[in-house]
Amino acid sequence: MIIDFALPPELEAHDPPEARGVARDGVRLLVSRSAGGQVTHHRFRDLPGLLLPGDLLVVNDTGTLPAQVRAGRGLAVHFSTALPDGAWLVELRAMCSGPSGAGKDKISRPNGSGFPAQVIDLPGGAALTLEARAGGRLWRARLSVAVIPYLLRYGIPIRYSYVSRDWPVAAYQTVFSRKPGSAEMPSASRPFTPPVVTDLVARGVLIAPLTLHAGVSSLEADEDPYPEPYDVPPATARLVNHVRSAGGRVIAAGTTVVRALETAVDRGQVVPSAGWTSHVVTPQTGVRAVDGLLTGLHEPRSSHLRMLAAFAGPELLSSCYEAAITSGYLWHEFGDVHLLLP
Repeated sequence: MIIDFALPPELEAHDPPEARGVARDGVRLLVSRSAGGQVTHHRFRDLPGLLLPGDLLVVNDTGTLPAQVRAGRGLAVHFSTALPDGAWLVELRAMCSGPSGAGKDKISRPNGSGFPAQVIDLPGGAALTLEARAGGRLWRARLSVAVIPYLLRYGIPIRYSYVSRDWPVAAYQTVFSRKPGSAEMPSASRPFTPPVVTDLVARGVLIAPLTLHAGVSSLEADEDPYPEPYDVPPATARLVNHVRSAGGRVIAAGTTVVRALETAVDRGQVVPSAGWTSHVVTPQTGVRAVDGLLTGLHEPRSSHLRMLAAFAGPELLSSCYEAAITSGYLWHEFGDVHLLLP
């Protein structure tokens, strides 16, 4: 199975496609079909013609928060996930200069510091109190003020070293964003535009929403995703079951959608469901509610590659990633996308 591979640095997308002179729906789209093992190349705006009338596209309506707060003294805090009791999972990051050395190019890197009961002063007079470790990287913590309004005023979007500069939060929102709550963008849906959505609907493709608020994605190699809150509403559950019973296909727009739908399966049916999911989709667990997947291109050793292997199988997935590298596809949240069809 293709879990580890070499990603050439020149294939990392450093800026949004619009900054590269490419429309959102003009990014490249790699399409693979499990039935025949074909791999073909398209633009994202071709998506409506690649799906069938009666297909159901399930999208994530989460909104991306400006979830990074720069605390000063070389420290940044990434707010990952809200907990039911009002605490948050956060990640402490060390600030360093970007390639140009300019202050505005400061980026954050993992920071193993912190201790229980530590109080971190943040801009605007807020204080963050670390309560306890939550896994190897995150802390359970409490902010002295309401978190989301605070982030909307003082936060900036999370970015990593491959992104060349800070971008406004609008660059990290999708056309489906309705409910702010994700630390990082559900990037598979970024290329959707109103014209693409209109074309999908006009061709008879159904669209239904669910919510999964994604936490930080800065995971170590072989590290599973952290638990995340999700909500599969009754109307979406009914549509999934209806389409599949009628012989149609359910296409997930993003790995977050797969995670939520697979969590909501009960005795072969998707049921309305909300809560926290720790479910990790692998070839061993299989997929029970989803037939196809639209997703980005994932880093070597990412847990997402195991999910993709559950759809495509190791041989076809290997061919896809070899084709993406050979053909110069771009990785990460501002890069190109991959449609896995049955």
